[in-house]
Amino acid sequence: MISRRALLAAAAAPKRKPNFVFIIADDHAGYVLGADGNRNVATPNLDHFASQGVRFARHYCNQPVCTPSRQSLLTGQMPHAAGVTVLKTSLDPAKPTLPKQFKGAGYRTAVFGKMHLNRPSAPGLYGFDEMMTEQDIGKAWGAIPPKRELPAGVGRKPRWQPFKDPARIWLNAEKLPFPRYYEEMRGTFTANRAIDWLRQHKDDAEPFALWVSFPEPHSPYDFPIDLKDQYDPKKFDVPKVGPEDAGQIPLIFRDLTPAEKQGIAAAYYTAVSALDRNVGDVLKALDSLGLAENTCVFYMADHGYCLGQHGRFEKHCGYEPALRVPLLVRYPGKIRKGGVVNDFTEHVDVSATITDLMGLDKLPVQHGQSLRPYLEGRKPAAPRKQIFSQYLENEEVFTADDRWKFIFGSGKRKRTDGYETDNPTPGRYVKLFDKKADPGEFIDVAAKHADVVAAMQQSILTRYRATHPDAPKEPKNLGAPEAIEFYVAPRDA
Repeated sequence: MISRRALLAAAAAPKRKPNFVFIIADDHAGYVLGADGNRNVATPNLDHFASQGVRFARHYCNQPVCTPSRQSLLTGQMPHAAGVTVLKTSLDPAKPTLPKQFKGAGYRTAVFGKMHLNRPSAPGLYGFDEMMTEQDIGKAWGAIPPKRELPAGVGRKPRWQPFKDPARIWLNAEKLPFPRYYEEMRGTFTANRAIDWLRQHKDDAEPFALWVSFPEPHSPYDFPIDLKDQYDPKKFDVPKVGPEDAGQIPLIFRDLTPAEKQGIAAAYYTAVSALDRNVGDVLKALDSLGLAENTCVFYMADHGYCLGQHGRFEKHCGYEPALRVPLLVRYPGKIRKGGVVNDFTEHVDVSATITDLMGLDKLPVQHGQSLRPYLEGRKPAAPRKQIFSQYLENEEVFTADDRWKFIFGSGKRKRTDGYETDNPTPGRYVKLFDKKADPGEFIDVAAKHADVVAAMQQSILTRYRATHPDAPKEPKNLGAPEAIEFYVAPRDA
């Protein structure tokens, strides 16, 4: 029998700080989620997770490409301020990061999975005590031979060679499974390493902050043999292209047939379902280890993805499917349950929310605002009226409000990402779409709404001038288009 003194001592003991888990996917578009209203995709674990917390239904990345988006999330800074705006750049290790803030608050930190850091992992790098990023995962997982014999007719997928092979091959139009079963997949290996780490540290005196980053559903849309028949390609509609799309469709996608496009979509959806199962494994481990009630969990993706919209099968552009991503938050007893937020939110808001919600010191540079009021059922003092994103590899910048989507491009830079069009350097262009009349963003009405174009350009400049480290160097007496061109040029070290 527990004595009264023991009960009083337990009540007086300092409560352990909450734990934190950040789960991120690669290329998971916001519209490919059951909780988002998509009845064609099977994401039961993420849907259940959404019902346990808050889902942000209009959440947007600040740059639709992996490395800049992820390092912006780590630092809380816009990609141009973090110094990472193109795919191959590595984040400066001296930059303030979320893991460093957790470390300063007494947390044990770790990361498992794909992080696009573009440098070898090392203890202490970016604030992570322990690191097992994509190179480490690939080496360790690749050294384990398959334990189960492959069924008849299942062979090895072609090596992933984007742009060297035709798009139908590296985008897996044949919907070929990876030649392993679920328990032997790379994503499952990543989940299991994270679960092993949770098991090892669940009873530590110090709280933990854990990053788990999955490679799916990024092309070539790997999925296990177990799921090869989950989706029928013939049941996928091929998105129609608009009357103005022809010239902007990357050459690499021009020869895809309707059947190949259906196969690509089915392979992507299958990879999403495999991802959902991996996420479910991590969430179930939190439950089984008795950690769920004292752990705040965020789930999101680095950016969205086009599956044939506007003729594209990638991100790297300013259309809605490439910019909108899932953002789900669960924190038992601390935030509301089953909530859906329909205001605009951005990636730079995520770090501000995490530091606020977890009681950490703010990052020294913070370009977003905390979403904590939404999590607690309140409105923030100044909800976002517009979103801002950019793709500086192509010197493009995008902004949107409830009515309008605006795209500005310098047209001066010959892109090196493989998505060339008929005219690689067309010169300056602007596009304006009326989202109420044209939700698919097909008809450019910029010529009819000069006042809206001018307002959108000023909005872009306001954002750049408030966040860009080179704002003091902006030449004087430039017109708005020329000033924007000053900012959209990549400046990565």
